[in-house]
Amino acid sequence: MGLAGVSRRRFLGFGGVTATAMVLGTGAWGAPGTRAFAESEELFTLGIASGDPSPDGFVLWTRLAPDPFAPDGKAGMPDRPVKVEYEVTRDERFRHVVRRGAAVATPKLGHSVHPEIHGLQPGREYFYRFRVGGQISPTGRTKTMHPAAADPRSLRFAFASCQAWGDGYYTAYDHIADEDIELVVHLGDYIYETEITNSNLRGVQVPPQFGTEAMDLARYRLQYSLYKAEAPLRKAHARCPWIVTLDDHEVVNDWAGDTVIVGRDPNPPPERFAARKAAAFQAFYENLPLRRAQLPNGPDMRLHRRVPYGRLATFTMIDTRGHRDIQACGGRGPVADCDERLDPDRTILGGRQREWLLEGFRSSGSRWHVLGNQAPMTETDWDPGAGKSLAMDPWDGYAADRAAVLGAAQDRGVHNLVVITGDRHQNYACDLKRDFNETDSPTVASEFVGTSVTRGGDGSDMTNEGRAFLAANPHMKFFNSQRGYVRVDIDRERWRSDFRVLPYVQRPGAPVTTRASFVVEDRRPGVQPA
Repeated sequence: MGLAGVSRRRFLGFGGVTATAMVLGTGAWGAPGTRAFAESEELFTLGIASGDPSPDGFVLWTRLAPDPFAPDGKAGMPDRPVKVEYEVTRDERFRHVVRRGAAVATPKLGHSVHPEIHGLQPGREYFYRFRVGGQISPTGRTKTMHPAAADPRSLRFAFASCQAWGDGYYTAYDHIADEDIELVVHLGDYIYETEITNSNLRGVQVPPQFGTEAMDLARYRLQYSLYKAEAPLRKAHARCPWIVTLDDHEVVNDWAGDTVIVGRDPNPPPERFAARKAAAFQAFYENLPLRRAQLPNGPDMRLHRRVPYGRLATFTMIDTRGHRDIQACGGRGPVADCDERLDPDRTILGGRQREWLLEGFRSSGSRWHVLGNQAPMTETDWDPGAGKSLAMDPWDGYAADRAAVLGAAQDRGVHNLVVITGDRHQNYACDLKRDFNETDSPTVASEFVGTSVTRGGDGSDMTNEGRAFLAANPHMKFFNSQRGYVRVDIDRERWRSDFRVLPYVQRPGAPVTTRASFVVEDRRPGVQPA
């Protein structure tokens, strides 16, 4: 990353500084004293991060873990609070410190901290680091957003999803960290809840505590520790701020609202699933740079929020898991088309979130509306023959909500709605139609579906499924099934998505290339080859 090394002797003192007085790791002075950790007890094994940038700040994150794979999920930390000091500076040598403070890392939140930094200058680069006793973390780089009235010329970011540890190496994150980008958007499946056994595609042995599915807080914490211990992922987090949401595997495959999945026999009792969601949400919060507004309340967590980048773009992050109805038509699909998925009362967003989303179309003055979405919004017919075969877990199973969102975008004059999506482990570039049942329905938005970081192993350029998709879905302009991520360049005239792919992930060290590029022109919805 080209960052200067950190000298413990040169770390500035913390006397006489100010910080927001919030507990639970969000920034507090008067924190308990720090016991002396042995030099062999490296505390920052899971890295550092920043996230949800605003014009005047961001949230910082770290989690103390001298023994990250301890079977009890406590990562080798004592059962008492620990003070974690932090610095924010304008330069990587920490000569111009603009904020110092301390946060309390508590056992209640897995000894994670989430100090929220305010009062900084908009649109500028900053550096940060943490200290516990005599130990100093690596240095991170982050950046504030442009103010609401500003009209920046351009923005470059990347989005990624679906990083199953056992399916391959995180080489994609080495390349993301080397990109000239301002932020990363992660669209879900940061972890997979499943057991990791000796049969994983990496071909490596793992400790026995990883041989069970994550069901409780200790086990979810362990899964995050395994994932976050990966050097490429730590590198990418330290490179720039992230905006994150979750999908299904942070809890359990295909969960819907208060239910695991239609067709699972038996589904757990509601109270047991609520306890599992509460554990999963807490571990998600503990391990990612999320603000206090996202602190879960048991089995509830507010994930939908807006992160504006001046007047150029607004990132609208939505939650398509926590408020949805159970999947239609007896299963997740693909299944033959059925009337249930068209029920106007069925929802993937929930009523309150849907109204919040649609109101944002009216009130936002941004040129580009970026919708951070978990599962494909586009219709995906799996059968090129007569009739339709559709998966019920994505928006195809919730046609009324899709029609409401896309219809409102057109009716309220949203010229540049671009949906960025994960989940499918494949790359797509698609036109979004107001009504997918009408052949002459207008294109009202664009969607870029990004492939997985590792899920599915090495992958391939084209598959039989891809050929069927392209034949059955004329609004789908591109398909690819390799691993990687999407790099996005936005300016005032156009949006450009580069599908960045790796030839393999089941061994480390793969190069990255741009497989295809597509653009969306200002006030002209729909994707076009670059």
